[in-house]
Amino acid sequence: MMEWSDSGIVLAVRPHGETSAIIEVLTAQNGRHAGLVRGGRSRVLRPVLQPGNRIAVTWRARLADHLGSFTVEAEHLGAGAVMEDRAALAGLNSACAVAVMALPEREAHKQVYDGFGIFLAALEHEDVWPALYVSWEAGLLSDLGYGLDLDTCAVTGVVDDLTHVSPRTGRAVCREEAAPYLAKLLEIPGFMQGSGTIEPGDIAMGLALTGYFIDRRVLWPIDRQLPEARTRMIAELERVGRL
Repeated sequence: MMEWSDSGIVLAVRPHGETSAIIEVLTAQNGRHAGLVRGGRSRVLRPVLQPGNRIAVTWRARLADHLGSFTVEAEHLGAGAVMEDRAALAGLNSACAVAVMALPEREAHKQVYDGFGIFLAALEHEDVWPALYVSWEAGLLSDLGYGLDLDTCAVTGVVDDLTHVSPRTGRAVCREEAAPYLAKLLEIPGFMQGSGTIEPGDIAMGLALTGYFIDRRVLWPIDRQLPEARTRMIAELERVGRL
């Protein structure tokens, strides 16, 4: 019998039979992991098994490659706090969907897990969470081995006035070198370089940047594409003027 216990964030829930559910969780030590929760559709467990909630899980299976089953216990039920904020709820759903699409199953990515927790804690702050979402996607890219190099210009080596990123290499380019090729390059928002301020258009710029590389480097090779939940989040951010 295989068994482990961990803390996790609920990413996805789907019904299984009349009373059970199959859930996917992002765990601190065991990565993205699926399992069956018996009684997961009950009145008691349904509020616990909501995307974005933190739960304690124990996974058991006869063999390591089996789906296995979870026993769960609530740790922090924060998902309900954003239910009345359409944009924040869309952001939560997008992060969960991207994690399901992009993270290899059963492979630990502690930095992605920790970053997700920071993002969740900020969801009630409408002026903060969109930038943290972009930073979380950038961290996901880095943890998967596709990190963006935003520290020095790929052409000259200078560290100042870096304004664009090469879609081919993921490396920054300074304003002077980027000028002849603007139509082919991706823009860098200042907050991704530690400016401390978020200017109009920065969130859209950051989402375009991280989305491009998640799509091309992570999802295309495994025949996947960016989830619709991410598109809906962008539409909601545009609706409320936060892009």
